[in-house]
Amino acid sequence: MIILFGLKNCDRCRKARKWLDQTGADYQFVDVRDQGIEDDLIDRWIDAVGWEALLNRRGTTWRGLDEEVRQAVDGQSARALMMAHPALVKRPVWDLGTRIVVGFDDSIKSLIGAPERQA
Repeated sequence: MIILFGLKNCDRCRKARKWLDQTGADYQFVDVRDQGIEDDLIDRWIDAVGWEALLNRRGTTWRGLDEEVRQAVDGQSARALMMAHPALVKRPVWDLGTRIVVGFDDSIKSLIGAPERQA
């Protein structure tokens, strides 16, 4: 089963969920703002894709941080920031069981494919 992590009000997450619904995929959606992110989960994501790829530097949460914090961000501080502010995680995060993927575009669609409809 696919686990999709994101925010319920995120446009990309909504598009990803709509696409999964249309393909009939068996998936679970986890809103990281409502449910938080566990230490081992964020570590797994960082190990899989790197903190640079996981850190959302385009959103209002990032822009709302002090300039000093943004300039000094490194692996350790990025992890702490994403734990404290789940909106700083680039979305959506796909847990495909054996692989972690971040984002939603045509390359993700081809990677995942059109899952078989579940009975």
